[in-house]
Amino acid sequence: MHTQSAPFVLRAWQGGEKDERRRIEWEGKSPEWGEITVASLPHARDDVRSTEVAGHHIPEAVFESRGMHVTTTQRPTLNGATLRIGDAVVYLKRNRWGATHRGRALHMKHAGDRYRLWAVNRREYVLMREADNEDRGVTVKVKESGIAKWKRVDVNVAGRALGADIALALVFAGVDRSVLTRRGAVRAGLSRVFHVAADSALG
Repeated sequence: MHTQSAPFVLRAWQGGEKDERRRIEWEGKSPEWGEITVASLPHARDDVRSTEVAGHHIPEAVFESRGMHVTTTQRPTLNGATLRIGDAVVYLKRNRWGATHRGRALHMKHAGDRYRLWAVNRREYVLMREADNEDRGVTVKVKESGIAKWKRVDVNVAGRALGADIALALVFAGVDRSVLTRRGAVRAGLSRVFHVAADSALG
């Protein structure tokens, strides 16, 4: 169901009972979508990182990345990633060599809808569901601010949103999005060149 959504805020989790199955990072409430949490999911293996978004009126979404590259990170990354909404796998694609923020956007496809997610800067990003013959699409802007216990995520929605739109937008609040920024893309490119050179030297 398409719904107009008022702006809402998620705040850094302030404590309470610890849950070994999920560690809440952000929590908040939307008038339309109810209680929402973004949490990391601990895993027995050190080369797996997962983030989950859940709420009263949105589908559960889980973003997971696997590989040696995540052993030095706290959050999942866009490399070696899978994304699910409920039991459905979301198709992911991006151009690592894009010259602009939108050129580096992450392209997604879910339930016949096409999405793009791009970074505005290190702490702000945009998710857009593309318009089609039946719908004008929607844009969700997500911005992190503050430090320590005053950290917050501001969410603004333009257009009539689906629960899947909100879930897709907010799961990335718990994902390392650095490669979507210019500086992050340069660092990632240099790292790939270094590893290729190292492998060649060893070969």
